[in-house]
Amino acid sequence: MALKTGIVKGDIFLKHIPGDGCPDTPQRLKSIYSMLNDSDMQDIFVDVLPKKAEEEDILLLHSREYFEKIAETKGKELIAFTADTHACEDTFDAALYAAGGFLKAISQVVEKKLDNAFALIRPPGHHAEKSRAMGYCLFNHVALGAIFAQKILKLDRILIVDWDIHHGNGTQHAFERDPNVLFFSIHQAGLFPGTGIFTETGLGAGEGYTINLPIPKGYGDAEYTSIFECVLAPVAERFAPELILVSAGFDTHKDDPMGGMLMTAPGFAGITASIKKIADKICGGKIVMSLEGGYNSDALSGAVKAVLKEMAGITCCDVSAMAEKANKKKVDYVVRRYIEVHKYLWDFF
Repeated sequence: MALKTGIVKGDIFLKHIPGDGCPDTPQRLKSIYSMLNDSDMQDIFVDVLPKKAEEEDILLLHSREYFEKIAETKGKELIAFTADTHACEDTFDAALYAAGGFLKAISQVVEKKLDNAFALIRPPGHHAEKSRAMGYCLFNHVALGAIFAQKILKLDRILIVDWDIHHGNGTQHAFERDPNVLFFSIHQAGLFPGTGIFTETGLGAGEGYTINLPIPKGYGDAEYTSIFECVLAPVAERFAPELILVSAGFDTHKDDPMGGMLMTAPGFAGITASIKKIADKICGGKIVMSLEGGYNSDALSGAVKAVLKEMAGITCCDVSAMAEKANKKKVDYVVRRYIEVHKYLWDFF
């Protein structure tokens, strides 16, 4: 059965041009938006017109001083925050519409106007800290979305899944003391920003509610799907979230220049199906994704298509069959390390 899957998109996101040499180019979204016009993608999805976030929305997470620092870039030529993170004259507006569009999608899913949604937006967000831009990211959409769901929509428990090849440091830091937000990140070990080791499990009351799986390069579709089934599914069922937010990065694709993973479009459908199975069982299917990385435009558009079709119920990946093809040694390494660290924090082992 086809589901009502919302898509946040807009030309404003193409106006963020971070300068020569930055992999986060407008072409990333142009390729995705072009793919949405394919014949097999017609009349399936619901457009969610991006809404500009208000200052008070951004201040749910970010400091006022930081907000004003980003706002000062409006209308100005290229400004560098770090060696890899820049703003141009339209970046501030793009970032506001990205955050606002994501919050609007969350509202519509929670209010059951949509079954699920995918915000195809930029600049990305998961590296942005409370008062610091980094890793191409300015405002942390997913972290803002979780706080918005807690404070404005009055939800109690939120699961954040980050499958980008890079660790979502900003998201982790936003919730590492919060036992009501479970943060699950699977990422390639040894890459930027250098955070997200197995033993980073949260602090204080939040201990145990941060799960980091830094994995060696060379993991593919079957391994990722198996890890989602072996690790994420049981802990998510125990946590029982009311909403699942996903930092969906596609730089784990085998053709992406950023890392050394072996994912393909069917694998992204597999991990989406695994998350969807969790959501259908626990929180009425409520999933909202936000685009993070993915820097090979052709690979990106194909992988996003596979995810969207899975979200909309057009395809239905056989998760078990895919997971059974995994290299057992690769999966066992991750599961064993996870259990070693978390067995004192969760009592179901």
